[in-house]
Amino acid sequence: MTEIAPSILAADFARLGEAVAAVERGGASIIHVDVMDGHFVPNITMGLPVVRSLARATRLPLDAHLMIAEPARYAVRFVEAGARMVSVHIEADAHLHRTVTEIKRNGALAGVAINPATPLNALEEILPYADYIVLMSVNPGFSGQRFIPTTMDKLRRLRRMIVERGLTTRIEVDGGIELDNVAEVAAAGAQIVVAATAVFGADDPEQAVRQLRSAVVQWV
Repeated sequence: MTEIAPSILAADFARLGEAVAAVERGGASIIHVDVMDGHFVPNITMGLPVVRSLARATRLPLDAHLMIAEPARYAVRFVEAGARMVSVHIEADAHLHRTVTEIKRNGALAGVAINPATPLNALEEILPYADYIVLMSVNPGFSGQRFIPTTMDKLRRLRRMIVERGLTTRIEVDGGIELDNVAEVAAAGAQIVVAATAVFGADDPEQAVRQLRSAVVQWV
């Protein structure tokens, strides 16, 4: 079953606890936290204090997606703050194996994120060490972007890479997920889908999560 991971990037930060509680009631199984520093991506969002607060407010695992320069400096600190999943961008870390190993050594799942224009062969050496791959289906930095269509082929190829190597690495797809494409993305191999505007831009985020889950079930 494909898991729905609402991204709080599109939530009302003044009512963040209520927003997380609503999607939890709707059946979300992961809370996605987009961490941006204004350097690796052109936006600045949230950091360690938000993760610490959310870790006390929800039973769901927090998935900290570090869209930051020098992620190795902060990855373990996000684990210590309460994130149970931490992903870093392959484009941002020159010593990715070390960072992934440290995340796992400190008790969290380690993810590797890859931008739309980065070829899959960049993952060849790190793939056996990653617990999950975050396949970006938009250019990172802002919520509300449209899904890049060529991601579907890239997703299928990534799934084949994992299967052919006999790995258990999961695939998370992040960006532009909507009710009209979530089922196709899940069917192509995504085990986790991140949805921001489709959930928190809706009048009823709780119901929006239910609809996304229902769409996945009906297709798969």
